[in-house]
Amino acid sequence: MSLRLSTVILPYRRWNDGGRSSWTRAEQLGFHTAYTYDHLSWRTFRDGPWFGAVPTLTAAASVTDRIRLGTLVTSPNFRHPVTLAKELISLDDISGGRITLGIGAGGTGFDATALGQEPWSPRERADRFAEFVPLLDRLLAEDAVTHEGTYYSAVEARTIPGCVQRPRLPFAVAATGPRGLRLAARYGQAWVTTGDPKLFENGTPEQSVEALRGQTEKLAAACAEAGRDVAELDKVLLTGFTPDRDRPLTSLDAFVDFAGRHRELGFTEIVIHWPIPDSDFAADEKVFEQIATEAPAQLR
Repeated sequence: MSLRLSTVILPYRRWNDGGRSSWTRAEQLGFHTAYTYDHLSWRTFRDGPWFGAVPTLTAAASVTDRIRLGTLVTSPNFRHPVTLAKELISLDDISGGRITLGIGAGGTGFDATALGQEPWSPRERADRFAEFVPLLDRLLAEDAVTHEGTYYSAVEARTIPGCVQRPRLPFAVAATGPRGLRLAARYGQAWVTTGDPKLFENGTPEQSVEALRGQTEKLAAACAEAGRDVAELDKVLLTGFTPDRDRPLTSLDAFVDFAGRHRELGFTEIVIHWPIPDSDFAADEKVFEQIATEAPAQLR
């Protein structure tokens, strides 16, 4: 089974001061997809520059030709399905059909209450996500949508001409719980995970692999329940959040070993963070580029 290699470029650099060059270099290095986070701010980057995902991806689409582009991930924290659909259709058109929407229920980060709302409970986040995804699915595939829901409504919302990709651009659904996995099984063209967050601080790589194995088994069960072959979904691992988060980018051999172990679990795409000096994502840029150019051949 082939394994694709992708990257995620955080939008912390001004476009004309290194921002643009990261995206063009990602294409030159042969990455399958270049993603960015869709946040208003994020963790240790909270007090520094941080730019919007959709404008950044629009700019990236204008300076690249082949590489796929996407969010990893968009959430309901500050998005509404109607306006998001319009932006995604525009972005898919500008890129010539190269957009993947990574989408998740969101969390409790700095931007979760930036619009002034009270923090949502885990149940409310799940409830909102369960309404958000089906409505967005309709908005991207139908010319006009009317929907009255508990959290989101649309009244004759027009999304003409629709996506370049038909019937709509692909969804990569981030989920580990049963409700999210059911949404991935029904609406996803891919499934995304970062591993088990409970193992982040004190877990072992072996425990992480077993946790991921359990997640893939639960995804397979959700697909079976939905009458769908789990093999139809790509399985995407966003790295940097497992117990051995620092090791994969220390050398080509270390990465090939890491990626190979996760390919055996059924993962079809590994996403690595573009190096950011003096951050949680610091890495040797030469090693990073060596991984990008040499690892895919070793993993075929």
